[in-house]
Amino acid sequence: MKIKDLPEQNRPRERFLKQGAEALSDAELFAIILRTGTITENVIDMSNRLIKEYGLDKLFECSLKELQKIKGIGPSKAMQILAISELGKRHNQSKKTLKQISSAKEVFNLFHERLKDEKQENFYVLMLNNKNYIIKEELITKGILDSTIIHPREIFKPAIKNSSARIILVHNHPSGDPAPSEEDVKVTQQIKEASKVIGIELADHIIIGTDNYYSFKQKSIDF
Repeated sequence: MKIKDLPEQNRPRERFLKQGAEALSDAELFAIILRTGTITENVIDMSNRLIKEYGLDKLFECSLKELQKIKGIGPSKAMQILAISELGKRHNQSKKTLKQISSAKEVFNLFHERLKDEKQENFYVLMLNNKNYIIKEELITKGILDSTIIHPREIFKPAIKNSSARIILVHNHPSGDPAPSEEDVKVTQQIKEASKVIGIELADHIIIGTDNYYSFKQKSIDF
């Protein structure tokens, strides 16, 4: 049955207008986002199927390519789903944003929501002033962490430009285990040595896992 053939009071958009978003089911809200179904399946039936088979969490964790492998999901619908997912992450992140950093746990809280489901390693530099207020953050690389790619000049260029007193390195492990690899240790040592020459302190390097984190400052005796 097509949406237009449903009684008006049962159509998601009409229900939204009359009763508000909170009155709609997950499938009805999803139907409003996707807007259209297929020739053989209306958008409500499609939404019910997707949520039943995959769950919202699984759908929002898929990549663009993975979503397009699902029956009824083309490039446009895949982008709609991921756009909603990203907005949700940013909304949650905006409520957690800290203006001043006083612990590794606060850095974890700041980055956890956006990085916990990432399929690739994201390497950030968090720039602080001399009172540990956040000046800026910058994504340096996205992909495998490699000391041959991450050069100190790429780390300190934005820090110098923004007159940072100190920096904190932050990256995630897609495996969910925040324990540092040999390459993580190598990169940290490389940046630590460069910081002494440049005069901008490396305050910490924090690795984000699924539910926890690793702080080089807390764990490494010689940091």
